[in-house]
Amino acid sequence: MRRTAVRLTTALTGALLLAGCGDSDSGSGDGKPELSVSGAYMPQPVTADMAAGFLTIANKGGTKDELTSVSSDAAGTVTMHETQGGTMREVTEFAVPAHGRLVFESGANHLMFEKLKRKPTEGQSVSVTLRFAESGPVKVTLPVKSATYRPATGH
Repeated sequence: MRRTAVRLTTALTGALLLAGCGDSDSGSGDGKPELSVSGAYMPQPVTADMAAGFLTIANKGGTKDELTSVSSDAAGTVTMHETQGGTMREVTEFAVPAHGRLVFESGANHLMFEKLKRKPTEGQSVSVTLRFAESGPVKVTLPVKSATYRPATGH
């Protein structure tokens, strides 16, 4: 009886140790940020030198991250803005919460493409690189939609 209990204890201890050594990249979402981007688009700009961009960044990971900068070959600079109470202001970083989303949408958080090198037209696309505090850079293609485009499902 004592020998069986020792074997059972040893087996359970081994199983628990193996369970604790799981690969953090297995999709459990507990060890680091796991970022993905969806709903990206740019409304066709109405001026030749400035445009807006919208997208959603989802984080399935168990650790928050921060969007720290955005760049694009299509513009001299890309800045990040938030709109609260009808007032727009530039920000230098946006939190991407663990198990959460960061949404850029019309009338709220958005990207501003300034000093456009060319005026994108509907049907074209613009490439951007998103840079984060923890995760590596993420390249995203924003299709250019009509100036009045609004996503059917929102963000």
